[in-house]
Amino acid sequence: MLTAAIAVTALAAGYTLGRVRPWDRLDTWVWRRFAFMGAWTQSKPQTVLTIAAHILVRPRLSYDIWRRRNDPRPPERAPSIRLRSTTDTEEPTP
Repeated sequence: MLTAAIAVTALAAGYTLGRVRPWDRLDTWVWRRFAFMGAWTQSKPQTVLTIAAHILVRPRLSYDIWRRRNDPRPPERAPSIRLRSTTDTEEPTP
C-alpha cells in the first residue's frame, strides 16, 4: 500500500512539473532579461541573479560564452554584391 502511495505521489508530482514547466519559465525569464535590458541592469544584484539563473538553466551555453569571451572579433566582411534587375526595359544612363 505504501509503494502504491509513493508511486501515485511521484506520478502526480511529475504531472504537475510537466504542466507548470518551471525550467521553461525560468529560461524565458532569463531570455527576456538579456533581450530587453533596461534600467534594471543598473542594479548589480539583479544582474548577478540573471547571470546565475542563466548558468543554472543553460550551463553549456554559459560555458561556451565564458570560454570565448576574449576571442578576437571576426574580420569584417565585404559588402554584398548588388545585382541589376534584368526586367528593366530602359538602359542605364552613363
